[in-house]
Amino acid sequence: MATVNQLSSKEAIALEDKHGAHNYHPLPVVLSRGEGVYVWDAEGKKYYDFLSAYSAVNQGHCHPRIVNAMTEQAKRLTLTSRAFYNDTLGPYEKYATEYFGFDKLLPMNTGAEAVETAIKIARKWAYEKKGIDENEAQIVVCENNFHGRTTTIISFSNDENARKNFGPYTAGFIKIEYDNLQALEETLKSNKNIAGFLVEPIQGEAGVYTPSDDYMRKAQSLCNEHNVLFIADEIQTGIARTGALLAVCGKCSCEGHCEKQADTYAQPDILILGKALSGGAYPVSAVLANNDIMNVIKPGQHGSTFGGNPVAGAVATEALEVVRDENLAQNARHLGNLFREKMQEFVDSSNIATLVRGRGLLNAVVINDTEDSSTAWDICMALRDNGLLAKPTHGNIIRFAPPLVMTEEELLDCVSIIIKTLKQFEK
Repeated sequence: MATVNQLSSKEAIALEDKHGAHNYHPLPVVLSRGEGVYVWDAEGKKYYDFLSAYSAVNQGHCHPRIVNAMTEQAKRLTLTSRAFYNDTLGPYEKYATEYFGFDKLLPMNTGAEAVETAIKIARKWAYEKKGIDENEAQIVVCENNFHGRTTTIISFSNDENARKNFGPYTAGFIKIEYDNLQALEETLKSNKNIAGFLVEPIQGEAGVYTPSDDYMRKAQSLCNEHNVLFIADEIQTGIARTGALLAVCGKCSCEGHCEKQADTYAQPDILILGKALSGGAYPVSAVLANNDIMNVIKPGQHGSTFGGNPVAGAVATEALEVVRDENLAQNARHLGNLFREKMQEFVDSSNIATLVRGRGLLNAVVINDTEDSSTAWDICMALRDNGLLAKPTHGNIIRFAPPLVMTEEELLDCVSIIIKTLKQFEK
């Protein structure tokens, strides 16, 4: 049997640099093991993980229940394609649709695939149910969105780094300002060919930009008024990250313990999930909708060889059960409030940090420097040296999103590390 020699961090980075495509700019730390809220590098140094694989590891690294579900299923059956039925997909679809309050689930693998799927469903619904002329459907999106990096998705991105030299771009999208209900209303009133409004309840990649409390509910109401599908991209914000099962949805499984009152939330017509749907163990994503929308998809019109495979079904079911059994939404809400409270105390007297914002355990600290500066990156390097891993976004913003299994004691320890590190950069 082949064995893999243990690489040093320097060796591992050199191998990636030589043999891998340079489509990422990772923080220079080579991780080799993870457990709960902790990861260890190739030399054995221990860190708090404050990124959670962009919220894919909400349940913590290598959660034993999720890993066990994956390995036990992998011993029996891993893949059939959708040419045949398997005995895991149906139970998973039943569990997930009941969990989130929808009729149907279409299984995919990655977040970007799920967004593409939702776009296809919305367009087909528009032609067959709303009566829009074929090839005329428009989908409204928000400026500074991040829904993935496929050709269709970058067509409506503001990120020129993701767009430049990847054209020609896909038509059919209208961009409006985020958190601007007037812009949405005017667009819906002036265009009868709109199929859907695709929106993130919190713009994570844009710097954890959190909209007004009533934005989602009122946006949904406008969509209903104009017979437009309200499409919520909860790939990063969903599965308890923001202190509720879903950041946007009043039909959640938090048993009345949501951070906001239910009447401030909206019920999506199409819900897009990924990341933590897998507990970070295996690629799993999904699109959920009710029958009147989902039933426009017929055999042969959409699919994926791996979408809905037995391992994915077992992993996703267990990942959702862990969220419910361990009260992770409630823990995220409590620790998020504590994090922002403690960080705000520092920000009030700081000249390096100007703002802390977020919801639940999806938070960001804005650094007092320009977007083209290296200060946020340098702070993340210092955080790494001090035993905590985070990454900047948009140049001068640092996103902080630990696994939701974190304890209050661990969170306060992390706050101390973050504040100590930020103080090193006070001007």
